Amino acid sequence: QVQLIESGGGLVQAGASLRLSCAATGRSLGSRGMGWFRQAPGKVREFVASISDSGRTIDYAYSVKGRVTISRDNAESTTYLQMNSLKPEDTAVYYCAATESGYVPDYTSARFYRYWGQGTQVTVSS
Repeated sequence: QVQLIESGGGLVQAGASLRLSCAATGRSLGSRGMGWFRQAPGKVREFVASISDSGRTIDYAYSVKGRVTISRDNAESTTYLQMNSLKPEDTAVYYCAATESGYVPDYTSARFYRYWGQGTQVTVSS
């Protein structure tokens, strides 16, 4: 079993930065793909960013590309999401997720993630 705990969310003004962290307990994250997803009120959960187990494959949603950086520290079993130039439309609950195994056909699809955190709220005021 893998437990994921997100932190780093908060209330910020437009243009600010936040760094979200996702710490894993239980089994190691080293052999798993990691992803960040978000869900705004009244909307479906959407993909934000993903990183493969090796770190060689990284994907970003078009809406955040150029403003967001995903990274991982396997030694610390932690994944990060650095978000810059935040916009009000980035307001959502952000979830991190881990795959069961290292390879999945599509790291951008929520259906391939087995473990999910409880989420951390990000609110961006205009």
